[in-house]
Amino acid sequence: MTEKSFRLYPYRWVVLAVFMFINITIQMLWITYAPITSLAAAFYGVTDLQIGMLSMVFMIAFIPLSMPVSWAIDTYGFRWTVGIGAVLMGIFGVLRGVVGTDYTIVLISTIGIAVAQPFLLNAWTKVPAQWFSTDERATAVGLVTLASLVGTALGMVLTPILVETMSIANIQLLYGGIAAFSAVLFLIFAREKPATPPCPPGQEVRVLMLDGLKNALKVKEFWFYLFVSFIGLGLFNGITTWVEAIIRPRGFTPTDAGALGALMLVGGVIGAVVIPPFSDKQHKRKLYLLLGFALAIPGLVGLTFGLTHGVLFVSAFSMGFFLVSANPVGMQYAAEITYPTPEGTSNGLIQLFGQASVVFVYLMEALKSADGSFTPALLVAIGLMVVSIILITQMHDPKIPE
Repeated sequence: MTEKSFRLYPYRWVVLAVFMFINITIQMLWITYAPITSLAAAFYGVTDLQIGMLSMVFMIAFIPLSMPVSWAIDTYGFRWTVGIGAVLMGIFGVLRGVVGTDYTIVLISTIGIAVAQPFLLNAWTKVPAQWFSTDERATAVGLVTLASLVGTALGMVLTPILVETMSIANIQLLYGGIAAFSAVLFLIFAREKPATPPCPPGQEVRVLMLDGLKNALKVKEFWFYLFVSFIGLGLFNGITTWVEAIIRPRGFTPTDAGALGALMLVGGVIGAVVIPPFSDKQHKRKLYLLLGFALAIPGLVGLTFGLTHGVLFVSAFSMGFFLVSANPVGMQYAAEITYPTPEGTSNGLIQLFGQASVVFVYLMEALKSADGSFTPALLVAIGLMVVSIILITQMHDPKIPE
């Protein structure tokens, strides 16, 4: 009786697809200025740091909004809550293109897009929990991670190419139009949940958010993972934000920066697709978190010291593959280790700590040497990765409810 009391619906893939699409477009809007930092600074007549702020504001806005948005997702459901974020993204994405020649108005529009981001990111585990079985959820989160990386990769690769034939303002209008289209598709096709639960009776029940928050914060291993996610996402956001500035002192161009960032993201896309299914099948999270962080370090070393295209590109791909593959596994780990805390709450806390890594992004710029080299900051990052590995060894795989 128990085995036949739940079922999976094919429509879950439609819901996941439209959710993935809006995550693609918001990442394009986030990263669009990073590979053309020097060109954008000249276009607007501002400094590199002010252009970096167009990326960092996403992380800054996330900090006060993350937990209220998580509460809304858990209370009112993801469809309407994420829908609000998608609409905000579309409106301010288009507006940024329309007023795209004035830095101040562009910054204000970017803040509007940044406000939308937690509505999308904090539902990464909620959508799979509503539609997918426990054996598919890390895989589903991996696919959403993939979508996020594809969006970042597209912004990295397309922007340096488009800027050769289009103004920066028109590029923003193009991206904003795509974002608005993705929002419309989400509003039309997204559904809150299927007619029957996708898991055995009882597994879908979660406590209220405040009780869940108290429960999560009592779990020592959850605190360990919050720190690990802070370092992992901080490193990823830092490199993608400053990618051109990192390699510029070594004689590389904005096009090289776009290619390097794209290869790191392509590696991440492949890692996010390949690794989580193994974790799901074996019901092992710790092993794949440990492998992801440990094997990302050689790539980070290559990015720190590489002087040739070959070394930089191979290092970027390798680091992306291993570091990013740990993200969906870790998010599902957090959802399981804190059960019965709502998925939106645990996901929101992880995303909050990850976006708080804006401090890490700012310190990377502050720690660069007099000649503009980011080597000191990257060496600190390597040390923090080692600390993360030590913490992962203290974690244990969660018990999956029967």
